Amino acid sequence: SKAGDFLSLCKNTEFACEVTLQPLRRYDLDAAILFSDILTIPDALGLGLYFETGEGPKFHKTVRTEQDVANLPKLNAKADLDYVMNAVSTIRSALGGQVPLIGFSGSPWTLATYMVEGGSSKEFRFTKQMMYAQPEVLHALLDHLADSVIDYLNAQIDAGAQAIQIFDSWGGALAHREYVEFSLNYMKKIIAGLQREKDGRRIPVIVFTKGGGQWLEPMITTGADALGLDWTTPLNTARTTVAGRVALQGNLDPAVLYGSAASIEKAVKAMLDDAYANGEKTGYVANLGHGITQWVDPAQPKIFVDTVHEYSAKYLG
Repeated sequence: SKAGDFLSLCKNTEFACEVTLQPLRRYDLDAAILFSDILTIPDALGLGLYFETGEGPKFHKTVRTEQDVANLPKLNAKADLDYVMNAVSTIRSALGGQVPLIGFSGSPWTLATYMVEGGSSKEFRFTKQMMYAQPEVLHALLDHLADSVIDYLNAQIDAGAQAIQIFDSWGGALAHREYVEFSLNYMKKIIAGLQREKDGRRIPVIVFTKGGGQWLEPMITTGADALGLDWTTPLNTARTTVAGRVALQGNLDPAVLYGSAASIEKAVKAMLDDAYANGEKTGYVANLGHGITQWVDPAQPKIFVDTVHEYSAKYLG
């Protein structure tokens, strides 16, 4: 309420730092994730991001033609998104080494859907129309966005981010071949362009495609260190598929947190049983399978986190 609106909250360094740190004070977490929004890049490219109550993010401009793509400026993340870098450096300092800081970006495909549609969409009518009728235009947009994301994430790493996550929130809306061509290949390009070491330490990269559990094998080829899982893929099956080549993260349906303490504990224990069913003791990060919703009682995530720490000791000692 002090910030006035969501975008102002993201752009205020002090507020963004506070919102990032609050969960660490309340829960026994192993990492902090930058408080920001995936749509900062399209906003910096001049589309004019705004939020309407009850309707989610919208843009004043859309990108639907070859000329629209040509008109997009080249992103200079350190200058154009300086408020994000200020937040990263401030948060990193405030953490004092307590836990690592995760930076992030949306994937090119996911960012493109918002830019072409002009906001959120369930059908992706204009984006898919472009994909099938004018694929060269969509590829030009995705290529521009991949370059922008590389610049953005490298700037976050320079500012102090110690790990990176790419959120491919809408990759699951694609058919298999289109997923590889229009989403996965651009995430692969991004990872190849990232700074992978800073101050003598490796910068891990996590790729999360919501609804993408069937594509774990091709996702491994992106060069990511870890893959995020939503709740639709059996965790023990996923562990067998990746066979230790990458780590896995996530898998709990966020809606579990609407339940009672007993039901949360039951679901978490079942998830951990699946995670360690094949005897592997490493390569898994317990997490939700997508973002937490605003309707969850703040007391419920503590049950989730505490159960993870207590029950995983059964397997990890």
